[in-house]
Amino acid sequence: MDDIQVGLIGYGPAGRFFHGPLIHATPGLRLAAVVTRDPGRAAEAGQRYGAAALPDAEQVFGRCDLVVVASPNRTHVPLATEALALGLPVIVDKPLAATAEEARRLVALARERGRMLTVFQNRRWDGDFRTLRALLEEGALGEVTRFESRFERWRPEPKGGWRESGGAREIGGLLYDLGSHLVDQALQLFGPVRTVYAESAARRPGVGSDDDTFVALGHESGVRSHLWMSAVAARPGPRFRVLGSAGAYVKDGLDVQEDRLRAGRTPDEPGFGEEPEERWGEIGAAEGRRPLPTLPGSYLDFYRGVETALRTGGQPPVDPAGAVAVLRVIEAARLSAEQGTVSHLS
Repeated sequence: MDDIQVGLIGYGPAGRFFHGPLIHATPGLRLAAVVTRDPGRAAEAGQRYGAAALPDAEQVFGRCDLVVVASPNRTHVPLATEALALGLPVIVDKPLAATAEEARRLVALARERGRMLTVFQNRRWDGDFRTLRALLEEGALGEVTRFESRFERWRPEPKGGWRESGGAREIGGLLYDLGSHLVDQALQLFGPVRTVYAESAARRPGVGSDDDTFVALGHESGVRSHLWMSAVAARPGPRFRVLGSAGAYVKDGLDVQEDRLRAGRTPDEPGFGEEPEERWGEIGAAEGRRPLPTLPGSYLDFYRGVETALRTGGQPPVDPAGAVAVLRVIEAARLSAEQGTVSHLS
């Protein structure tokens, strides 16, 4: 069968370090075109993937079978809407939209047009998340009462760019960025949410969006999720701390795949997602703790799932309805932080 021709809109960090390498490494997909106006990045895309560099998104729509939207957040909805209206399947980087209502309209349009819409929630394929999900399926922790999850970094000097300096119009800040992953993982593991409480601030001078946020979720299942996202954590806490009636799982450090992609390694090479033993987490109680091997991470499985869905007409690897649920929680968290109250979801 002919390769599916993929057009990638946006060749910043998301396009260069995630989507480009993953598309290129997926059998049945070909990165045919990249939208960028940066001459250096255009040359890189051509040399590395043989992709044509185009100056605007409209030129992609007429020459590709699949559109990937990895451009700034404020462009996600208009670009995805245009592609779906033209009858093209679409992958959108997270967050899918600024609001749950906008996301619902996109999902409805995709259904109306009979085209695939999915969201790049790659952190579902982190090795530590896969390990935790396996523990929960086995019942190894007993009845879970609290889920603590963090993406914390130490970046006292802002890097600049729309994610930090842009306000609400840019859909910037950590709640929409890292929070999209943290909330998605919590919902995947423990189900729908009833209550949301949040504290959020812009700590660094010159930053226009939140760079230090905490969110507490009360799940219908009874589990409490505590989520931290910060750029000003001089000493980051554990990536995961999960407390259950039979023990706990504690894991430090981030999944290895992002660093390896940024270093130029290819995601289909042997051992790409495997974590060294010294980075494994621990399972057990205060006494009797033991190291637990981390399952290999595999971001490539997302694009393999996309290729299969397009060939067979099956379900995409991430149901976009899940992105709507994530945005409902994010909107409730923003309201909670602004008003200093607990938000309730029906």
